[in-house]
Amino acid sequence: MPCTTILVGKNASNDQSTMIARTDDGHFDVKKLIVMTPDKQPRKYKSVISHVEIELPENPMRYTCCPSVDNKNGIWAATGINAANVGMTATETITSNPRVLAADPLVEYKKAKSRGEKDVPGGIGEEDIVVLVLPYIHSAREGVVRLGTLLEQYGTYESNGIAFNDENEVWWLETIGGHHWMARRVPDEACVIMPNQFGMDAFDLEDAFGAQQAHMCSADLREFIADHHLDLNQNGAFNPRDIFGSHTDMDHIYNTPRAWFMGRYLTPRSHRWEGERAEFGPESDNIPWALVPDRKLAAEDVKYMLSTHYQGTPYNPYMNQDTGKRGMYRSIGINRTGVTSICQIRSHVPEAIKGIEWICFGSTTFSAALPVYANVSAMPAYLSRVTLDTSTENFYWGSRLIDALADHDYAGCVQLIERYHNAVTTKGRRLIWEYDRKMIEAGDYSLTAEANEKLAAMAKEQTIDTLNKVLLESSMRMKNGYNRADN
Repeated sequence: MPCTTILVGKNASNDQSTMIARTDDGHFDVKKLIVMTPDKQPRKYKSVISHVEIELPENPMRYTCCPSVDNKNGIWAATGINAANVGMTATETITSNPRVLAADPLVEYKKAKSRGEKDVPGGIGEEDIVVLVLPYIHSAREGVVRLGTLLEQYGTYESNGIAFNDENEVWWLETIGGHHWMARRVPDEACVIMPNQFGMDAFDLEDAFGAQQAHMCSADLREFIADHHLDLNQNGAFNPRDIFGSHTDMDHIYNTPRAWFMGRYLTPRSHRWEGERAEFGPESDNIPWALVPDRKLAAEDVKYMLSTHYQGTPYNPYMNQDTGKRGMYRSIGINRTGVTSICQIRSHVPEAIKGIEWICFGSTTFSAALPVYANVSAMPAYLSRVTLDTSTENFYWGSRLIDALADHDYAGCVQLIERYHNAVTTKGRRLIWEYDRKMIEAGDYSLTAEANEKLAAMAKEQTIDTLNKVLLESSMRMKNGYNRADN
């Protein structure tokens, strides 16, 4: 599923929190934010897509997740934070190449062709991974280990990237073919940008097969590379992007421009992104996987990057004038996004309130991100009781309605959208700050549920108010508008 991912190490953020964020860019998938309690977690899991069956441990933890409202194709839990304050987002669809896929084919479901045959289950994929991993891990590193074990045992039917974070670490895992994988700890001072491609551009095999301080991989990765002559690097270098990834013409339209725009936002002073002497352009294959940002990042920066559409460049699809390049690259904020989340694990606060999940439904360009506490037994109805039918009674559909109306009248609505984003973020931050203080002073952390209800009520008020304004603005610009004075 095409997505965009951003990872932020603790020393790259403004408050020493770690953040993992991803746009879940399905096909207008209707999503909700819920809490999965241990009694509801399955003990035997069966995938709808691949039909693989997996026995699960007996000790699951509570966790938040963003499943599809229509579960005919499976759960698709997408992202969440568990009771141990570990965040996870899965998955970023990534690219590979024929050499890798021939050496270790994807494990695809094979339906029996005759009565005498049996179906052959496939591997695990985006539908399954959060449910199989997040309830059972107590650190980001544990997430890598558990997922790596599952990949080696069951394989996967698609190429994916998966992120984990806890209070101190952020880890990124990328699958390689059907059964292989590699994972790297994000440097504390760095931010990682991932636009649907195999991303890692450096990897320390000595560490991965030794202390594993910042690198891990499947046990036979060295032999796999050597036996199948996969290494394309020169002069002893080891760039996994060149070995396992792709550099296609399609990448240069769909993927690399997003990395370019995010890198341009993160390091406008320390790297040159435009002009004749640019180090990197929109179609560069060597844009770094990790960058140290020129200034520290807040959640608002992450949301902004995931909302962008090449503002300030000739590629902006909302420009009034046609530059000849308008809309030629795939935007980050896209129409068909189901949900975007920022899993933020904070430092310097008690364990019970470390996890904050910023949730945004629909197109990030127009929809607002609402922070909520993850340590609750249930989410407010405005976030969790989402129907397949359009309604103004939940955050998902309220956001989607604003998206569709504002997009068709961008010039008329852009200020309304900016005010909406600022209002939800400002009021949301204020409520989090007030309840942090209240809970720390009282020692009563059950107030997270009360706080979330107030946050949801605020989001509903702001969303309906903005929807009213956007609807009026768009109505006034309908093509069939006419007055007697127009004669």
